[in-house]
Amino acid sequence: MRKLRLYCLLVRLDKPIGILLLLWPTLAGLWLASAGQPDWSLLLIFTLGTVLMRSAGCAMNDYADRDIDLHVKRTAERVLTSGQIKPKEALLVAGSLALLAFALIQPLNTLTKLLSCAALALAISYPYFKRFFALPQAYLGIAFGFGIPMAFAAVQNQVPLLAWVLLAGNILWALAYDTEYAMVDRDDDLKIGIRTSAITFGRFDVAAVMLCYAGFLLLTAWCGWQAGLRYFFLAGIMGAAGIAVYHYFLIRGRERAACFTAFRHNNWLGAVIFAGIALDYALR
Repeated sequence: MRKLRLYCLLVRLDKPIGILLLLWPTLAGLWLASAGQPDWSLLLIFTLGTVLMRSAGCAMNDYADRDIDLHVKRTAERVLTSGQIKPKEALLVAGSLALLAFALIQPLNTLTKLLSCAALALAISYPYFKRFFALPQAYLGIAFGFGIPMAFAAVQNQVPLLAWVLLAGNILWALAYDTEYAMVDRDDDLKIGIRTSAITFGRFDVAAVMLCYAGFLLLTAWCGWQAGLRYFFLAGIMGAAGIAVYHYFLIRGRERAACFTAFRHNNWLGAVIFAGIALDYALR
């Protein structure tokens, strides 16, 4: 039982914010792809797949960062970094969860399976991008939003332009919220030489976050409008814009606790947008 508890901590089941940040864009893609009437089997597959792949990604991330995390205040006591489990155990957990996720999509079409391979490659390679890429949070946005093209592939057996635009918006959203997250660790990351968007943007970090929010909302609004969504959807976009403005007041002082609060609060931003999509379809 102790090992099971440690594995749950490794994959952050005690911190579901990452699952939710993956789930909201995936559900938005599923609803848009199916015109508000997703098959319940697809809903179950994509929801469970989101949990499994996020968990696998956490295990892989901790394996890749096991030496770096020692030097970051927030991560020094993670179960792998602190030696409570071994690196090979983290790899075994990550591999097992990825295999389970792949098994889930076996009833789906070939295009979805091919895209799942790309999603796995993104999850595995992301932890290493921060070593050399100035904006690893943008790469994270691709990984966190890849459920969108997969959802369209599963429903329509194609990935139309609308899906790619929605993914582009999600990249900007991830760049916004993960920059807020990176602002928490900026001092530690500077010491150990890790590249993050908070460091790359420098004194323009707050402005960059707000511009990314604006781009995300505009692209998402365009996608919804193209799909025929109107009043309830636009209300969701306006609600999300209000939340983004609230985040500005949280992060403008660049205090660790406030920036972390803003990051976690993005769950509500994603939820409001999805609620607008779902309500608009449901109340027609």
